[in-house]
Amino acid sequence: MYRFFLKRVFDLIIGLVALPFWTLVLVLIGTIIYFQDRGSIFYNAPRLGKDGKVFKMYKFRSMKMNAPDLRNDDGSTFNSENDPRLTKIGKFIRKTSLDETPQILNIIKGDMSIIGPRPDLPEHLVLYENNEKRKLEVRPGITGFNQAYYRNTVPWKKRIQYDIYYIDNLTLFLDIKIFFKTAITVLGRKNVFVEDNASQPIKGKDIDM
Repeated sequence: MYRFFLKRVFDLIIGLVALPFWTLVLVLIGTIIYFQDRGSIFYNAPRLGKDGKVFKMYKFRSMKMNAPDLRNDDGSTFNSENDPRLTKIGKFIRKTSLDETPQILNIIKGDMSIIGPRPDLPEHLVLYENNEKRKLEVRPGITGFNQAYYRNTVPWKKRIQYDIYYIDNLTLFLDIKIFFKTAITVLGRKNVFVEDNASQPIKGKDIDM
């Protein structure tokens, strides 16, 4: 009942209630982003959604315009506190996770949930092995099991297995636990940047983040 109906109802109600408050964040953060380098406020990132459907995930742009796409050896996104691609406001919104807040719009549209696996890049679909496609059984979330308990401290493949664990144990109680654990993690700014995972980036195409 919760997984197939109430979860979506709760997402929609919370998203609509949060929207006016997020508008204030949009005005403040968006203005700073624009005036720092006169670029786009948002980065609309293509991501894999439920059942493998590709959607545009909204984020505040934290990187300079036309920044190169750097990846770790496992294909995950390069992530470093000293990343020269980050703008001044970009480093702050990354640490505080404010860059993810535009995904409230994705929740209202039905692309995402508040709690769920973080969405992968479309090209990651061909890299899934064995049961890893099960990650796509539910809507991706703004936050999830990995973000609450590990954030960026585990490699991508391990994160997928934790996502599957979440799907197999999905309940209202688990979502509540993840929600409050995420708040503690974000306020403590824990595990945002992990240098070991980002030590050998691989350059890809240019991106606007």
